[in-house]
Formats: sequence, structure tokens, C-alpha cells
Amino acid sequence: MTTDIINRGTEPADPAGTTKPPPHRGSDYAALSREVKRSGLLKRRPGYYSVKVGANLLLLAAGWTAFALIGQSWWQLLTAAFLAVMFTQTGFIGHDAGHHQIAASKRVNDLLGRVHADLLIGLSYGWWIAKHNRHHSHPNHVDHDPDIADGAIAFTQDQARVRRGAYAWLGRHQAWLFFPMLLLEGLALHVAGVKALFDGSGTRASLKSRVAQASLLTAHLVGYLTAVFWVLPPVQAVCFLLVHQGLFGLYMGCSFAPNHKGMPLFAKDDKIDFLRRQVLTSRNIRGHRVTDFALGGLNYQIEHHLFPSMPRPSLRHAQELVRTFCARHGIAYHETGLIDSYAQVLRHLHAVGGPLRPELEY
Repeated sequence: MTTDIINRGTEPADPAGTTKPPPHRGSDYAALSREVKRSGLLKRRPGYYSVKVGANLLLLAAGWTAFALIGQSWWQLLTAAFLAVMFTQTGFIGHDAGHHQIAASKRVNDLLGRVHADLLIGLSYGWWIAKHNRHHSHPNHVDHDPDIADGAIAFTQDQARVRRGAYAWLGRHQAWLFFPMLLLEGLALHVAGVKALFDGSGTRASLKSRVAQASLLTAHLVGYLTAVFWVLPPVQAVCFLLVHQGLFGLYMGCSFAPNHKGMPLFAKDDKIDFLRRQVLTSRNIRGHRVTDFALGGLNYQIEHHLFPSMPRPSLRHAQELVRTFCARHGIAYHETGLIDSYAQVLRHLHAVGGPLRPELEY
């Protein structure tokens, strides 16, 4: 299984940084890529990730230690909320490892990804990487991007029009139900990953790799459920699970939802180059370092899609370079605030469900 996202159109950088390539050589993306490489923004950041991974593991361990010390108490619901935040932050590290942002070695990145995803939070790393790579290759491309495939949410009016019964009711009200549905996102990710491991769908992983991942996922599930039901009485344990997994799914969903939903869609026959496909379908979230932390760097979605292997702390430095390049070439660069991004997503979902509301004319 390959876990690489290829930066199409890139060319080797001048290691000495002493020569300038001739203007207009190659594609627009190749020109942008040369600028980014000369800036050094694609270099690994081992110091940052050593601190990041270490601090995250300490906080995760602190959460479980507090859980054990508090014991039988309804205050454990606060522990569940804290651990939901830490599970999502752990998932962000798995995401960075999957894009080879952390280490130069594929083996090290995959090891970090499997530990953080499979073992620590119970999400299938192999399944997610295969799915996420397809998304990066075809963002918002109908029939190719798995993130806009027809499912609980309809992302196009064509998907909405074929719905019937309860499925149609869901599509008709999906804008109102979107955030409540995110409470189930964590469970959905757990189930989809396990299903893919058993039937081999959506991943090119070998049988040996799937067995290794299944072992890590089993270790997580057994350890997680044993800890919860050993420390807490049944009613409290179930409430802990609901709060923890619900908030985990909500946080994950709220972090990924602003990135592409409501941005332009491309049909099967649309022809567009790599640079414009990545920029036009992505939405950045305006903010500061707190935003960077809370969203795991995904708020720089445009830069991340253009250069998936760029380390997370370098994305904010690449933003002005990319934004200036886009302005120079007349490419729309979309950036908005977090709340407005959710409003745009909900307006899009409401419009998509329009054909299912017969009381209105479309």
C-alpha cells in the first residue's frame, strides 16, 4: 500500500539556492513549487514534531490517569470530554504521519501513524490513508472524491433527487441535522475502518499489513472497553462512552467540514490543472495560533492540498507566498472565518436538499 501523496509538477530544487529558473518554465504549479522549495518550507521539522508528539502523549496519558484516579463518579463525563479532545489531537498527528510530514522515512511515518491511529484512538490507519489519498487526488470531483460520495449526507442535487423514504427525509433536513449527525462520526469511522480491514475494500494493504492493523485495533478496543467498564458501573460507563465518542466525532467533523464542503464541484468531463483543482475546491479558515492548534493545521487547507508533505508548522508561512502567487495568476483564493465557514457549509447542504422539499420551487 502506498501512503504517498505525489506533488504533481514539482521539480528538484537548487540545493545551493544560487540560480534562478527562467520565468514561465513549466506549469504554474511547477513555478509555485520552485518558490516554495527555495523558501525551505518543505524541510522536515523534527524538533517541532518531537515536542508535539511527546506533549500529546503526556496529555493523553494524563487524561487516562485522571480517569483511573477519579473512579466511580459522574465527574468522569468531564474526563470523557477532555479525552475526546485528545483523541482528535492524536488523530491530527496520525494525519501528519500519513502525509509524511513528520519524518523523512516512510517506515517511521507509517509506524507513527499506526500507533496514533490504530492503537491510541482505534481508527484504521490503512483504510483512512487509502481513502484520504483518493480525496487529495480528486477533491470535490464527482464520482472520484470519496468524501463527497452519496451517504448519510447528499452533496449534490443529483444525489438528493434519487432519495426515497426516510433517506429523502434525511436529505430534506440535512442542513439542520448536520451537526447532530457529527456526534455519530466517530462511531462511523471506527466501523468503516474495521469493515475495510475484514473485506479488503478501499485499501491496497497486504494481508500481513491488515492482520497487523487488526491486532492494534483489537488491542485498543479491548483495552478501552476493559478500562471503562472496570472503573465505572454500567450506567456511568455507557454515558462515558456516549459523551467521549460523540464529542470525538463532533470535534473531528467540525475540523474537516469547513475544508471543501460548499466549494466548487467538478464533473467527470471537467478539465482543470492540478494547481487550480486544489485551490478552487479548498477553503482556508482565518485565525491565529489557537486556530492552528484547534484545527490541527487544516485551516491552511489550500496550502496543505498543494503541498501535502509540508510540515504543519510551515503551512502558515507558506500562506502569503501561495496567496500572492494566486493573485498574480488570477486564481480565486478563498479564506473566511470559522463561523462563516460553517454557515457556508449549511447553506450549501440546504440548497442541495432543495429538490426534496416539494413546498418550494426549484
